[in-house]
Amino acid sequence: MEQLIKKVLDTITKAGLVEVEVSARHVHLTDEDVEKLFGKGQVLHEKRPLSQKGQFLCEERITLIGPKGRKERVAVLGPVRKATQVELSVSDCVALGVKAPLRESGDVKGSAPLILEGPAGSISLEEGTIVAHNHIHVPTDVADMLQLKDKEHVSVKILSERPVTFDDVIVRVSPEFNFKMHIDFDEANAASVKGFTLGKIIH
Repeated sequence: MEQLIKKVLDTITKAGLVEVEVSARHVHLTDEDVEKLFGKGQVLHEKRPLSQKGQFLCEERITLIGPKGRKERVAVLGPVRKATQVELSVSDCVALGVKAPLRESGDVKGSAPLILEGPAGSISLEEGTIVAHNHIHVPTDVADMLQLKDKEHVSVKILSERPVTFDDVIVRVSPEFNFKMHIDFDEANAASVKGFTLGKIIH
């Protein structure tokens, strides 16, 4: 059975089809900010692993506070990072009253401010709030097979009951990646993405 599943997945990959995952609003924190929000000496606790190696959903949750509203019980993802970053959908930004730019993850210079609140304290984040650019995590061997290059921009047709083609999707290549496309909830709702959904990569 495992061999059959692997053969099916290999066939799907060779056809340029990628599984589409929906990424809800979430936060990445530095060690320093973990302590500010949850208390001195506190660390993040893994709840369950995510699809990318080494990444995990944490037991901890925080509240986001903007000029127009609040979002409570927002997911924290681990492990800790060098810079604190908040990733929102456009709808989240409207609800919070935040003007976050569309950026690739990690590109936070000059991005939007926001207040983060935890059980032990709060942080006035001067920059770090973005709308994450949709992207595909591509393992090196798959990139070679599909002739994809790191930082390349492609289109992806979502194969759902409401097909939508996303243009300007960023390709990110690493031997550590699992082959997945990430979109936010606004994009998922537009394309009626539910459960296991595939996207066709178009050069």
